[in-house]
Amino acid sequence: RYTEASLVKELEEREIGRPSTYASIIGTILDRGYVFKKGTALVPSFLAFAVVNLLEQHFGNLVDYDFTAHMEDGLDEIARGEAERVRWLTRFYFGANGEEGLKELVGDIGDIDAKGISSFPLKGSDIMVRVGRYGPYLDRDGERVNIPEDIAPDELTAEKAEELFAQPSGDRELGTDPETGHTIVAKSGRFGPYVTEILPEPAPPAEGEKKRRTKKADAPKPRTGSLFKTMSLDTITLDDALKLLSLPRTLGELDGEPVTAQNGRFGPYIKRGADSRSLGSEDELFTVTLEKAKELFAQPKQRGRGRAAAAAPLRELGNDPASEKPVVVKEGRFGPYVTDGETNASLRKGDEVESITIQRAAELLAERREKVAADGGKKKTTTRRRTSAKSGS
Repeated sequence: RYTEASLVKELEEREIGRPSTYASIIGTILDRGYVFKKGTALVPSFLAFAVVNLLEQHFGNLVDYDFTAHMEDGLDEIARGEAERVRWLTRFYFGANGEEGLKELVGDIGDIDAKGISSFPLKGSDIMVRVGRYGPYLDRDGERVNIPEDIAPDELTAEKAEELFAQPSGDRELGTDPETGHTIVAKSGRFGPYVTEILPEPAPPAEGEKKRRTKKADAPKPRTGSLFKTMSLDTITLDDALKLLSLPRTLGELDGEPVTAQNGRFGPYIKRGADSRSLGSEDELFTVTLEKAKELFAQPKQRGRGRAAAAAPLRELGNDPASEKPVVVKEGRFGPYVTDGETNASLRKGDEVESITIQRAAELLAERREKVAADGGKKKTTTRRRTSAKSGS
């Protein structure tokens, strides 16, 4: 298993990417669920194995290490003005010298056996590991059981699989949403218990019709909602679940901006643009009014009980690929900022505390370091102006 630092080192040795893109690479594989974190380790997911299968079997030359390094060199030549970009892209897309281009490679993507590339035999058993639309699961002669999200591929043995088959299902079917007709279930996930809806499978293409390709970003996503601290998987009802799935809740508009009530990692809050205020309890998410929200926004943000106590971070984002130190979001005198303990960088317009990623934070920190270096390595400091006593003469 790699850490962020050791992965960057491996990328450097294979000449893949550049220092300016390492944060983006790590952010992408985390955001897409190809890896997840256990401590400082980046653990590959079952989805990652399915994606690697797809790429190696159908796009092998595009993921070849030598090809990737050569492509990086070509892009560098374009950046330096030593190569013509249209000619380079034309060769990449249409192919040249007998090599297939991207156009030809993706032309037959509809013929790919999706089930085949996402199925793996479990060593020492007759069990198959499959990656489905709603996550990885075990399959044995039609009997299925979900694989818990916190089990890494190298931890799944035949013995562990038998234990999972022997356990009662962790999912609870709560009923049907009367508005959509979708089945609502309660589940246990890596980040705690939650409820979600089961979307129907897309209709198969008509005979003779090619299967349509749908981008992941355009594919319908089921609604999900984390259980409140006062709820449990054993007792949650369909009505409770439908309330959770209705979040975020729109209260109305203030000064032309929509105001919503939503639940976050650090508790319930209301949000208007980039501004937010905490709520006293999770139940208030369903009762807070626009008038109450107006009162809360009129009050200054609570910044702790005193200056002597350091304020808790608003969010923890992970380790910065450059400094290898943990990055957090904090509330400062002039607004929220990200820091790795040494370098601070203010959030820009469009950056939000609730949604900023480690990738974006690393970019802000890198820009700040470059600015400090350009200024001679000195950070700006604020000094208090002293007033000298005037002479009485």
